[in-house]
Amino acid sequence: MGELFISQYAKKPRTVGAILPSSRYLATKMVGEINFETANVIVEYGPGTGVFTKELLKRRKQGTVLLLIEINEDFYQYLLEEYSEEKNVHIIHGSAEHIKQYLEGYGIKCVDYIVSGLPFSSLPKNLSISILKEAASILRKEGMFITFQYTKMKKMFIEQFFSSMKIQREFLNLPPAYIFHCQK
Repeated sequence: MGELFISQYAKKPRTVGAILPSSRYLATKMVGEINFETANVIVEYGPGTGVFTKELLKRRKQGTVLLLIEINEDFYQYLLEEYSEEKNVHIIHGSAEHIKQYLEGYGIKCVDYIVSGLPFSSLPKNLSISILKEAASILRKEGMFITFQYTKMKKMFIEQFFSSMKIQREFLNLPPAYIFHCQK
């Protein structure tokens, strides 16, 4: 898994965003604000090798739908091998900017949580705007968009799309990361 991540970073650093997968400590904090008892639909943008996916699967209730959106072909294939047998898990090879189209395909109108591993600091601005605008539009009223970044450089940018944001820090990750919990 580590080799796959490193090789993909070497090939596509702007879309992979890091040389190593996230730590389990970061994964725990990323999903720590999710109410798994009430969550019916959780979307994960850019699951990569599934570090956050494992935590989501471990904690979700049986009927919760998990949509994994991965643009990288090699990561997508890896996710298919690892999780295609999981009940209520849908793995989509595509871009997060097309989330409404994917949700329509499964008859889903709104989402409870979005967990994002996307590197907004290295994505083109127009793509980031599109992804964040769509994310805010599909969240239910009390829904939450959860993302992490290695700096606070994109804090104000991400904040434009949500009415509130809570920030946590995880030092036990290489590099240390900021977790943004955003709500409408």
